[in-house]
Amino acid sequence: MSVLALDPLDLAALLCSRVCHDVISPVGAIVNGLEVLEEETDEDMRGFALDLIKRSARTASARLQFCRLAFGAAGSAGALIDTGDAESVVRGLLADDKMKIVWTAPRLLMPKNKVKLVLNLCLIASATVPRGGVIEVTITGDGGDATTIRIDARGPNARLAHHVPALVAGTPENDAVDAHGIQAFYTGLVARTALMDVALEANPEGVVITAFTAQIAAAASDQVIA
Repeated sequence: MSVLALDPLDLAALLCSRVCHDVISPVGAIVNGLEVLEEETDEDMRGFALDLIKRSARTASARLQFCRLAFGAAGSAGALIDTGDAESVVRGLLADDKMKIVWTAPRLLMPKNKVKLVLNLCLIASATVPRGGVIEVTITGDGGDATTIRIDARGPNARLAHHVPALVAGTPENDAVDAHGIQAFYTGLVARTALMDVALEANPEGVVITAFTAQIAAAASDQVIA
């Protein structure tokens, strides 16, 4: 089955819709909190509104910082990104009382598309554990061809939506992608640009996502066949 070639304008529009969806909720909460501050004289209500504004501003900032690295240009062509920055935005977006992030990776500069792939795979992993749990990110290698990315998501009722693997592979049902599925589809685009294959597997303990250099995977397969 051939990989779907999405029109560049459609891709840009759908990604913009995804970013707006992520940011509009905390921004709306900030607006509501400001309205309460303007209208209320009760100190308890004003305190509640101020706390809402602070929490929502932190959430909006975390989502924007994540989106900047995960979806944005993040520098010119061929740019390198510090894996420490990737860890920081993942923790800022996902780590809370319900979700624990375990990050095992060398601190190094990696090609931007591989870092974008890590971030987008983390988003996919987080969606598999909507009630919270643990997301463990492991990166091995020096950022070059031998780099392997593994993300384990464990939590109550962990589940991989059936349409996600096809979207990542670039073969969505009915050859159509909407704003809900664009992030998984974009993840596949980034993986192929970085010359990496992505495997997604659900097991009784949770969901395992791995990404590895396509040429290395092919060589290993040839050795097994031989």
